[in-house]
Amino acid sequence: MTSALTSIGGEDVLRDLVETFYHRMETDPEAWPLHRLHFRGHGLNHTRQAQFEFLSGFLGGRAYYRERFGHMNLREIHAHVPIREADAELWLKTFDAALADCGLRGEVVDKFRATLRRAALMLVNDVPDWREESDGKARAAAGCPADGAA
Repeated sequence: MTSALTSIGGEDVLRDLVETFYHRMETDPEAWPLHRLHFRGHGLNHTRQAQFEFLSGFLGGRAYYRERFGHMNLREIHAHVPIREADAELWLKTFDAALADCGLRGEVVDKFRATLRRAALMLVNDVPDWREESDGKARAAAGCPADGAA
């Protein structure tokens, strides 16, 4: 049985997909909230490599992520990240655009999208959102009124 990774073109295509996704995250103003989530943590360079490693195993290829970290538990990986439904939807939209940019389509890609959707929405959580706190501090430092204040 052919793996989904082989069906999309192998590791080189996956690496290009991951690079395209993170390039969009860094350059598309609409994807700014996703980029910002990486300000706390190891940063995008680490995340690019980890994403490639995770998706390789996720798509039936070599499980680099499991080899390096001992698991592939998405909830554990993202336990510290405030993920709202809007974040999950934006992640999916940005990843979908990267798939299109890379010319990836077909039945395997449709199944991949459906699985990613379930996984992304499963990660929605109630971790305190430090983005709101830091936005408030930035507004206060700039002498701006808090949201809703006149």
